[in-house]
Amino acid sequence: MQNELIVLVKLSASLAAALVLGLVTQRLKLSPIVGYLLAGVAVGQRTPGFTADEQSAALFAEIGIVLLMFGVGLHFNLRDLLAVRRVALPGALIQTLTAAMLATCIARMAGRPWSAAIIIGLAASIASTVVATRLLSDHDTLQTERGHIAVGWLIVQDILAVLALVLLPAITSANGNGGPGASGLLAALGLALLKVAV
Repeated sequence: MQNELIVLVKLSASLAAALVLGLVTQRLKLSPIVGYLLAGVAVGQRTPGFTADEQSAALFAEIGIVLLMFGVGLHFNLRDLLAVRRVALPGALIQTLTAAMLATCIARMAGRPWSAAIIIGLAASIASTVVATRLLSDHDTLQTERGHIAVGWLIVQDILAVLALVLLPAITSANGNGGPGASGLLAALGLALLKVAV
């Protein structure tokens, strides 16, 4: 009973920090998401003072992501995506590949092995659909033409993120010289494309 009470108090304090910092950033003409991120840092394990319960925070974070993705799904319209495909599809592909290559090169120059550098590059190349749609909604641009292009762009990136996740096992099982096996990457890419097609 005492442990449950401690978890409840820590959860309440964490939500209060998110509320206060969200309101402060909103008053500063910033998105409340900035305040929520600052609250997460403030009650995290790596800052002094009050610390939130890590297991409960992880559980509630997963629930929050599910709810936010549900909100993205409410805004998603296949017709809108098809209408902007000529801009969103090539734009998202070029931007994602360019960002992934740049981040991979930077990671390699920092001394990371090829497998780690590729994973860092993939992680750096994908934008957050949830955060971007929230920002678009906050600025009342979600239902505009630019908003439709942005959402289409983000959905293409989400599809690319699924491909990247399928490729991760092949990337992490790198060969002896620290680089991913080409045959393993090609096989994983083919499997990923087959899964997306089905």
